[in-house]
Amino acid sequence: MEEERRRQFEDLLQSHRGIVFKVANTYCWQADERADLAQEIVVQLWRAWPRYDATRNPSTWIYRIALNVAISFVRKAVRHREVSLPLDETLHDTVAAPDDHAMQDRLQRLQAFIERQAPLDRALLLLYLEDKSQREIAEILGITPTNVSTKIGRLKQKIRTEI
Repeated sequence: MEEERRRQFEDLLQSHRGIVFKVANTYCWQADERADLAQEIVVQLWRAWPRYDATRNPSTWIYRIALNVAISFVRKAVRHREVSLPLDETLHDTVAAPDDHAMQDRLQRLQAFIERQAPLDRALLLLYLEDKSQREIAEILGITPTNVSTKIGRLKQKIRTEI
């Protein structure tokens, strides 16, 4: 029975591992910090596994745990000044062609904007950029869909004025 439970968890984690890496990359810049955060996310997912409701969307469950772990990780690290908060510096290189300077500039400004946001707003932006619905974002972050809509509207306005 335990072996079956472990195999199911490993299968779920393998099919949704991109979520763990996206969240870790969003909240940690340095490779060792990203690895520590990813490992902590997996540990917390495993601890929560016995309470997982298989009738619910697994990506929502994983995002919720991963983002909560990441936010706690950042808060703890900031208190101890152990971790830098910027996004992965290579983000713009993977999205824009090296000779597209205007696109790189816009992406760098967006990256800098995201870096300045509070952990909850980073999570909101990550999920929004992942094309999650307001309902899904609300469920993952534990806030109301109306609150999601309001926060997204405010963040979009900040982006327009700051970028």
